[in-house]
Amino acid sequence: MPAGEIHVVGAGLAGLSAAATLAAAGRRVRLYEAGPQAGGRCRSYFDTELGCRIDNGNHLLLAGNSAALAYLRRIDALDTLQGPGAAEFPFIDVVTRERWTVRPNRGVVPWWIASPARRVPWTKTSDYLKALALFCSGAEATVAAAFDRHSCLFRALWEPLAVAALNTGAEQGSARLFRRVLTETLARGAVACLPLVPCEGLSESFVEPALAYLRAHGAEIRFGARLRRLKLDNGRICALSFDGGPIELGPDDSLILALPAAVAGRLVPELVVPEAASPILNAHFRAAPPPGSPLFIGIVGGTAQWVFRKREVLSVTVSAADALVDRAASELRVVLWRDVATAYGLAREPVPPARIVKERRATFLASPEELRRRPQAKTRWANLFLAGDYTDTGLPATIEGAVRSGAAAARQLLRRRAGMSQAGRAHLGAPRVTS
Repeated sequence: MPAGEIHVVGAGLAGLSAAATLAAAGRRVRLYEAGPQAGGRCRSYFDTELGCRIDNGNHLLLAGNSAALAYLRRIDALDTLQGPGAAEFPFIDVVTRERWTVRPNRGVVPWWIASPARRVPWTKTSDYLKALALFCSGAEATVAAAFDRHSCLFRALWEPLAVAALNTGAEQGSARLFRRVLTETLARGAVACLPLVPCEGLSESFVEPALAYLRAHGAEIRFGARLRRLKLDNGRICALSFDGGPIELGPDDSLILALPAAVAGRLVPELVVPEAASPILNAHFRAAPPPGSPLFIGIVGGTAQWVFRKREVLSVTVSAADALVDRAASELRVVLWRDVATAYGLAREPVPPARIVKERRATFLASPEELRRRPQAKTRWANLFLAGDYTDTGLPATIEGAVRSGAAAARQLLRRRAGMSQAGRAHLGAPRVTS
């Protein structure tokens, strides 16, 4: 049976992951992107106001993010990441000015919680054991309901980790989803918790090597191609309508739709997708940190949540930033720099030049209600598959979730084609009955 051509619409990480998985399997791929560049929410660009290259957001990988690391290995970009070489997570309370570093140990038995030098100050081993309640929580439980939200440990560790992973406040965030994150990282010990960040930028690690890999494998890549409509007939997608005109799909062609949830929901009839969204705020300051300072610092008690040291900027991320997205950039610049200066031991005045980036619908709201709206990669349309961090990966809307969704959609497609080929061979090999 002919393999057919595979059309991947959307060149964010989900689409790039799907396309790379298919190209590695020897399939013919066409990749379409509405914008002028690939990467979606994970890309870099030159900011004229700051006079340097910045990432549109901040992303921290952990060694337990197996799908993301496999993707980077495939596109030969694994060596573009750097990290401290140890599972260390530095924090500062900007109110008390106290600093600490969480250091998980090697192995799955978490003896680090018994070591005052490795755990959060003022906490006891028994405080951490109470977190086992998270693993007994039901599908409707929130993060706040699974922990003692008034405890020091919740404020200093569990809440910062949960909000960063889910991009949803602890009062709304799904305990089950946070449990999955911890199961794949902290519960596996230091080997799965090694922090990794790009040496240069997001595009240099996740996007440009992927495009080079796809071109080397014969993929066709089209930018400025915005999909307007799908033509559906007889249980399958038969044409794609772009601004530049329609593209007919042959009987053996397939489509992976790697677009944001709201866009996919408009294009595909009766598709149920998450509706509520959660914002992310990023601030990039043109400032040099002290030599030898940490690659990142978690902030407790401030407006900022995490600060990342990059080549020419200090970058702030505020997840679940509902309370900040409507505030003026000039005000945010001052407030956020106060936390950055405290974290990295810099002067509060003058406030350096900054770029404030607001993403009002950055990810789906990771609440128990919205999780029920996540669709599977396979659809009721025979040749249509979905990819995107909003699909039911079992993970939040992270790099790992996006990459995993693309690979899952590609594997579903390949399995379907393999099944059809086997059925066709069986049919051709069946004995003919004549009268």
